[in-house]
Amino acid sequence: MSSKLARRKSSNSELRTSWFERLIAILAVVNLLLVFFDLSYITLRDFYLEFFPGLVKVYDPVKGIEPHPETQNYLSTVNALEEEVSQAGLQSPQSEKLLKELQQLSHRLIADNPFQGANKSNTLEKIQQEMRTRVGEDYASDALRIFWSSAYLSQAGWQESIQFFNTEVRSLIERNYYRDIGRFGGLVDYFWLIDLPFIILFALEILARTYYSSRRQPKLNWLEAILRRWYDLFLVFPFWRWLRVIPVIIRLYQTELLDLEPFRKQLNYDFAISFAEEIAEIIGVQVIDQMQESIQKGEVARWLFYPESRRRYIEVNETNEVNAIATRLVNLSVYEVLPQVQPDIEALVHHSLESTLSQSVVYQQIQNVPGLSHLPNQLTEELSKNLSQSAYNNLVKALEDPVGVELTSRLMGKFKDALEAELQKKQNRHKIESLLIDMLEEIKLNYVRSVAEGGVEKALEEVDNLHRNLYQA
Repeated sequence: MSSKLARRKSSNSELRTSWFERLIAILAVVNLLLVFFDLSYITLRDFYLEFFPGLVKVYDPVKGIEPHPETQNYLSTVNALEEEVSQAGLQSPQSEKLLKELQQLSHRLIADNPFQGANKSNTLEKIQQEMRTRVGEDYASDALRIFWSSAYLSQAGWQESIQFFNTEVRSLIERNYYRDIGRFGGLVDYFWLIDLPFIILFALEILARTYYSSRRQPKLNWLEAILRRWYDLFLVFPFWRWLRVIPVIIRLYQTELLDLEPFRKQLNYDFAISFAEEIAEIIGVQVIDQMQESIQKGEVARWLFYPESRRRYIEVNETNEVNAIATRLVNLSVYEVLPQVQPDIEALVHHSLESTLSQSVVYQQIQNVPGLSHLPNQLTEELSKNLSQSAYNNLVKALEDPVGVELTSRLMGKFKDALEAELQKKQNRHKIESLLIDMLEEIKLNYVRSVAEGGVEKALEEVDNLHRNLYQA
């Protein structure tokens, strides 16, 4: 009964932990979205101003954004002009006064460029281009002076002109703003007040998990426990907030709220290919370089021709593998290979005999004798067959006869000694060493090229297929 109760408590604890971890992961996603929104707000403010003006009105104070006094005064003067014209007409003294004021403000607008502080000088260029096109003047200052004159507005039509301004120009001027400066000389930004509750929550969660890990593993100190999940520290840093995307993605994956398994497999696959190619190239090139260096230093020649200089060779069994392999190759050649190529050997012997006998005068005379012209060919065929068969039988007997084996072994020994004597000559040894080094260089180049052309990737694909077959089995 007590064991069931313990298991139930453990299960409930795991469920609570899973629920809590998912809650923290969701809050981390919300925080990350707020961070990205804050980082992109200045860039996308014009978009928000056009489609979500209420959002701009709420969030501008967070970034310390205020209407620019110069451009705001400009629009207020235009609003006053609209009100005056609607009540007293375009020719009233107050309307003329407001038009003169707008001409002065337009000149100051171009000269002072109040858009520069918000990095919106392009917006001022757009305003000037619109006014030049509307009035038909080459200079923006002249275009604005003419536009804000009673003569032009009367000729072009007040309603059409003011509608053009409100539609094409007013929204451009409204985009300008002034951003307040803090006491330390930086731009005002109160996002840290929004971010602070999340930082406190994440910090408490990290401390609680670290305390739990240190209690569960006494040998693990707090620093080591924190470094086990170092990426979570990005959640509490008040700077480089965009790096929080790393712990957020990991938490979503760990809580199974985001399936990243295909990406993880592909990432491991790409890393394995890259790492395997590097290792394969390094090991292969290093082995070949060591072989070339050994040949250049003469170590291979000393190993071959001076057995006493070799290190003691470790035998796995009591069999001399070199002699066994040589004996096996000889037996295969005699008993299996030669019977298959015997017709070709007979044809070669026949051709050799015929070529030799054809130079004989007696052979030529016999061919000219009526009735005996086919005799030489028959004799050479029979002779070549007998010679090849006899040679093969003698070779088999030599291998099966103890005396023949001893003679063959003696022949091979003398041949080996004679070959070693010739190889020990300086000119022969240097020539062979040079050829071996060149051959190894070619092998190295082709080996690296084969690795670069996807040899490792093909091997990894085969391994992956083997794993799939094992899982299916």
